[in-house]
Amino acid sequence: MIRLRLTVGGIFVALATLMAIAFTPAHAAGPTRITLDEYNGYFSAKETLAGLKPGEYEFVVTNRSGKKVGFELQDLKTNSRLDIFPLNPGETRTSLVKIGAGGFRYRCPINPTPWYEVSVAE
Repeated sequence: MIRLRLTVGGIFVALATLMAIAFTPAHAAGPTRITLDEYNGYFSAKETLAGLKPGEYEFVVTNRSGKKVGFELQDLKTNSRLDIFPLNPGETRTSLVKIGAGGFRYRCPINPTPWYEVSVAE
């Protein structure tokens, strides 16, 4: 007979692991989707941005700020711009880009927010 000893810490770690797996963007056929909501001065990601791999990504960005904002996406290693566009209140736009092993960063260039830097590993 196998006995399991559960502790509060053990349950928390197990739940956190399952949640990370459930909300990590999949790398199935086709691009990996990252869903971002943009508010006044910050972004909120639907999926976790940990453990990403190089490849094709589809960024789905929705303006939830109530005013005009923008989205700027850069290669983290080279600082080259991958995409940039404005978003009117309530508008959603999609950007399909290729992300390399250096990672990426994004921000709002209209309503200045700090860069959100995301590492990508092979």
